[in-house]
Amino acid sequence: MTPSLTALLCLGLSVGLRPQVQAGTLPKPTIWAEPGSVIPWGSPVTIWCQGTLGVWEFYLNKEGSSPPWYRQLSLEPGDQGKLSIPHMTQDYAGRYHCYYLRPTGWSESSDPLELVVTEVHSKPTLSALPSPVVTSGGNVTLQCGSWEGLDGFILTKEGEPKSSWTLDAQRGPHGETQALLPVGRVTPSHRWMFRCHGFYRDTPQVWSAPSEPLELLVPGVSGKPSLLTPQGPVVASGQSLTLQCRSDVGYDRFALSQEGRQALPQHPGRQPQAGLSQADFPLGPVTNTHAGRYRCYGGHNLSSEWSAPSDPLDILVAGWFPDTPSLSVQPGPVVASGENVTLLCQSGSTKETFLLSKEGAARPPLRLRSKYRGGHFQAEFSMSPVTSAHNGTYRCYSSLSSNPYLLSHASAPLELAVSGLKWYLNVLIGVSVAFVLLPLILLVRHWGQSRRRKSAQGEADFYPAAGAADPEPKDTGLQSSSCPAAATQDQALYAAVKDTQPEDGVQLDHPQNRQDADPQEGTYAQVNHSRSRLRRGVATSPSSLSGRLLDTKDRQAEEDRQRDGQAAASEAPQDVTYAQLNHSTFRRETAPPAPQSAEPPEEPSVYAALAVR
Repeated sequence: MTPSLTALLCLGLSVGLRPQVQAGTLPKPTIWAEPGSVIPWGSPVTIWCQGTLGVWEFYLNKEGSSPPWYRQLSLEPGDQGKLSIPHMTQDYAGRYHCYYLRPTGWSESSDPLELVVTEVHSKPTLSALPSPVVTSGGNVTLQCGSWEGLDGFILTKEGEPKSSWTLDAQRGPHGETQALLPVGRVTPSHRWMFRCHGFYRDTPQVWSAPSEPLELLVPGVSGKPSLLTPQGPVVASGQSLTLQCRSDVGYDRFALSQEGRQALPQHPGRQPQAGLSQADFPLGPVTNTHAGRYRCYGGHNLSSEWSAPSDPLDILVAGWFPDTPSLSVQPGPVVASGENVTLLCQSGSTKETFLLSKEGAARPPLRLRSKYRGGHFQAEFSMSPVTSAHNGTYRCYSSLSSNPYLLSHASAPLELAVSGLKWYLNVLIGVSVAFVLLPLILLVRHWGQSRRRKSAQGEADFYPAAGAADPEPKDTGLQSSSCPAAATQDQALYAAVKDTQPEDGVQLDHPQNRQDADPQEGTYAQVNHSRSRLRRGVATSPSSLSGRLLDTKDRQAEEDRQRDGQAAASEAPQDVTYAQLNHSTFRRETAPPAPQSAEPPEEPSVYAALAVR
């Protein structure tokens, strides 16, 4: 006790010295403390006592101490007295009353003031069961706990309305103490912020440090934010991790919750770009406690309501178990699009689950139960049919069902390449293209044949065939000559040949020489060649034309034809022989008899009209 306070206490008068006849005849005063009745250790506090006008003395009593504990004399009549404590300690903690003295008598004692000092004991824990995220209108149980063996807990609710509860602690099997408080009908109409203190039974005004604040989060229906991590859902133990909660609603604050954990950190929102608000939650070097399922919420500063929860984000911590599984692929690491691929993950140690992750993928890894085969625990991840979207680097992990968010070391990376199409797809495409192009090719060919027919018809009109109704068949420049050699050379054969399907050989169909042939009859020989294509050339002798038309294998037949032609010419010197070459039909016609003339007969002329039909 300080000397100044001792001197002040020496000035006090005992309550027993008050005249009994005047005790309690005046109204009781009001007592309070500033800045409050719960003061951290070492902080200043002031106790005030207010009565009516004309008070000469104020008295302050502390329960458990001899009265009066403190007395203040007024130099002139007033209505207030105070006690200033510069540093709050556990010696000042307790229950206080005050009263005053006037010339007319004593006042009644005031209501008690409980002055509490905090931060004397270690802070307890405060949690919400089953979770601090509560649906609107739901119930939750708050739990205070301590490992210091505290006998009781004080649970306070901050904000308006402010409330407090004193709870008796229950001792647990391992020496811990805890107390439960059910809270029902939680609504988003106001904030639900709680703190917890602990105390011992013999010093109920000496409290522990306050627990971490616990806010019950009541999700609303406003637009949910999105939760993501730049590092991906699988992180190695000891790696830095940052979770990002963002929204286009423009929230002022964000909260992050981890399933099964009581922590509900809040960060103010920032605007990395127009129309987007975001908060980063750095989690530091990753440990096993960071593994789990996360959600985030958005809220406004002037409202107690929160948004709808984001989609869950699972954070998996690799490297927690010492084993390393192996990863293989069937039929191979390079496959064609559309094939079936199986990735096989194996481990020699007992593992209940295998996970397959793709590098750079935002989606959570695939998860399959393991099977024991051939002395190994394994899982087969089937992909059928694969596409170019399956290209990438894959790794697999193993885990236990007791904590599915803790994984083994990663397997060696496996690169899967998907390229091209399967062979039957190529065949199918080729057939389809053929069906499309074939009608076009046939159409073009038909158009070409039509043009060639028209051209052949024009040539036939220009060079009339033998037997046409022409009173004077033209020799096209073939005139008689006094020189037999010149006359022989002037003999011409005009041929017009058209064909659309060329081939190597030319076949000459010529009938046997008839002994009974009419001398006036013209002989027509049809040259049938279905494949060869002859072009209209210059006039030449019959033997020269035969040499060009016939194949070397048919030379004997050509010699027979020449002998027959010479015999027919000697028998009918005035006959005109027309040879019509047609690759489709064989015809024989008789040329009209030559007009009689007194002039000597000219050398016979042979016309070969080759017409293509």
